[in-house]
Amino acid sequence: MSTTHAATTSSGERPAPAVRRAGGSAPASGFSRTARRRSDRFVLAGLVLFALYSVFPVWWLIVAATKNQTGLYQTNGLWFSGMHLGANLRQLFSYDGGVFLRWVGNSFLYAGVGSLGGTLVAMAAGYGLARFDFPGKGTVFAFVVGSFLVPTAMLTLPLYLLFSKIGLVDTPWAVLLPCFVNPFSVYLAKVYTESAVPWEVLEAARLDGAGELRIFFSIVLRMMSTGGATVFLLAFVGTWNSFFLPLTMLRGEQNWTLTLGLYDWTGKRLESGVDLTSLVLTGSLLSIIPLAVMMIAMRRYWRSGVAMGSLK
Repeated sequence: MSTTHAATTSSGERPAPAVRRAGGSAPASGFSRTARRRSDRFVLAGLVLFALYSVFPVWWLIVAATKNQTGLYQTNGLWFSGMHLGANLRQLFSYDGGVFLRWVGNSFLYAGVGSLGGTLVAMAAGYGLARFDFPGKGTVFAFVVGSFLVPTAMLTLPLYLLFSKIGLVDTPWAVLLPCFVNPFSVYLAKVYTESAVPWEVLEAARLDGAGELRIFFSIVLRMMSTGGATVFLLAFVGTWNSFFLPLTMLRGEQNWTLTLGLYDWTGKRLESGVDLTSLVLTGSLLSIIPLAVMMIAMRRYWRSGVAMGSLK
């Protein structure tokens, strides 16, 4: 049997010979590699632009905080012109009797205590919605999700009227109590509980005679450390940067937050002609340091959460 006859199909037709392209590779594969390279370059360019967009305001703030009042208006705003950061810091801490340090302490009080209490409440509520059955559970969860549609600013006036009735206006409790309730944190805690706290562990603890409070504080909170860190960080950043609620609730400057105090210094230029721009910029630079430290300190919890999710 000849080679030509062997290549003939059963129907007697000879198959069409394959056309070999120049370069020895299929055109589809080369096109896909080219398209992939273009896509990677596009993504890389987008990431670079996003990074520049994010870093540019911080860079400008760092440069501006090192200048004196004259250098702010007469030199290049994107580069240094003399190092006056030390003088600005001394003036910042001594201005108006050192009230800036009082505002920093107030911000740490509201953000720290409020976020810690809000995280504990959210973890307990999320755990209850995820691992307990009770009448009206679906309705309660629907209200939690539906509350996302209500802007926080719309609740400030009703809260002010309520706190004014019970005498909490212009006190730290007027800022702390709203921080203890955050529906979005409850939703995050519920979702994380469903994936991180298995039923078997809870049943084993109950068979060993552990009560519900002991199970929650000794077992559940430890298993939800990654989710709790995320909830705490989001609450801390939101409370630290909060402006409208302190503006409405607080009257005396001794109870003001850092953002509210810096806003007041910005308005003094229009009222009294005193230019405090350098102090405002230096204070703004200091105000972002705690947030950066918090992000770096809690990144290990996110790494463990990512690793746990990949194993699942």
